Amino acid sequence: MRRRSSHPALCLALLPMLWLQCGPSRSSELRPLQAGVESDNYRAARERMVRDQIADRGVRDPRVLAVMRKVERHLFVPDLLRRAAYTDQPLPIGHGQTISQPYIVAYMTEALELKPQDRVLEVGTGSGYQAAVLAELVREVYSIEIVEPLSKEAAARLQRLGYANIHLRVGDGYRGWPEAAPFDAIMVTAAPDHIPPPLIDQLAPGGRLVVPVGRFFQELVRVRRTPQGVKQEELLPVRFVPMVGEAEKAR
Repeated sequence: MRRRSSHPALCLALLPMLWLQCGPSRSSELRPLQAGVESDNYRAARERMVRDQIADRGVRDPRVLAVMRKVERHLFVPDLLRRAAYTDQPLPIGHGQTISQPYIVAYMTEALELKPQDRVLEVGTGSGYQAAVLAELVREVYSIEIVEPLSKEAAARLQRLGYANIHLRVGDGYRGWPEAAPFDAIMVTAAPDHIPPPLIDQLAPGGRLVVPVGRFFQELVRVRRTPQGVKQEELLPVRFVPMVGEAEKAR
């Protein structure tokens, strides 16, 4: 496996209520909100987020940068945390889960090398933010969440925001979504200690899978299905909440 070493080691989706991350944070704190300027403040904060946290760290895909400017992250976090929505950190979303750091969302999205006609599987819906980012870039998104209340909240939020190309399911993502397979790309947003074989099986020819692998500390891995077989590539060190369910039994 080939290792890319040009990116800083970052942590994301930390254990509940831990907002620490590896490496320096690049803050995009919002100014105090006032009536009538809230929308402008959020828009300016997204611009700073993309410029300082994402583009400056090497994400180059113009489609990814555009969608990170467009999707309103503050709508996917608890109300009390909205002022921190565009800061360089993961944030808790309840039920022991987090919304990933903006840079990691953009990095993983770029790593999938998405095309407009792709069909994508996401394992770990969370608040729905990553699903919304993907839905702006591809034809269809299938997203699985094992925590039922989170899935229901995400479904209501995404419907309210008008996302008609996202299909949600409550369940264990270890086995993927076989009846909707094959997928052009699969993103896993919780960490198993090995790559789930069913997800590899559900990749279309030429498909890409991006998954954090490991227990306490993980490596972000990209898997490709090629005519010569399945190939793996290590991308960068990360830290996610662990994948639960069947992934735990398979250890």
